[in-house]
Amino acid sequence: MFMLKRIRSAVSGAGLVLALAVAAAGALQAGTTVTYSDDGRALFRFEAPDFWTVRTGGTRSIEAPGSGEMRLVERVIGLRPTADPKVWVGFVAPGGAMGFSGAEKYLGSIGPFILDDAEVERIRRLTIGGRPARAFDGRGRYKRRQVAFTALAIALPERRMAIAVVVLEPGAAPGEVAAINAMLRSFRAIEQGGGT
Repeated sequence: MFMLKRIRSAVSGAGLVLALAVAAAGALQAGTTVTYSDDGRALFRFEAPDFWTVRTGGTRSIEAPGSGEMRLVERVIGLRPTADPKVWVGFVAPGGAMGFSGAEKYLGSIGPFILDDAEVERIRRLTIGGRPARAFDGRGRYKRRQVAFTALAIALPERRMAIAVVVLEPGAAPGEVAAINAMLRSFRAIEQGGGT
């Protein structure tokens, strides 16, 4: 088990800085269990924080801002605190992204559809829910506003990958950072046959 140190946010002239680090185990925040399924098979679960809105959607096409280019995106589970629109977290398990190299290619291809001018500043190895993971920390723009992001690639059984993206705008409530950390601490892959 792992615990992420507090995602630290600091507003400066350059925008919001986001960092995740691995530390000792800690208590989980109570919430609602959310399970991500693909073709009727549960792949992973996590606890959604209290007072957060959970939205799910099936496969859909999205357009990269200003490009006119369309991209098919698998089912996404999006979460946002009901009181703070400056925070967004999304989870997806893209069928074609196998292993970390596949996850990196997927993130590179989907990035322009999420943020403008996204730049990864740091890549880290960590463990989430007992599974190997990579964190891609960086900055970009969303609707012309500077944002900080962390994209996580988490290994699932059978080489599948879970992708989580955390986006924070300047002025995001610090309390929501603790909720994000609790959500990530609660993440569990679901093995074939239903175990974790």
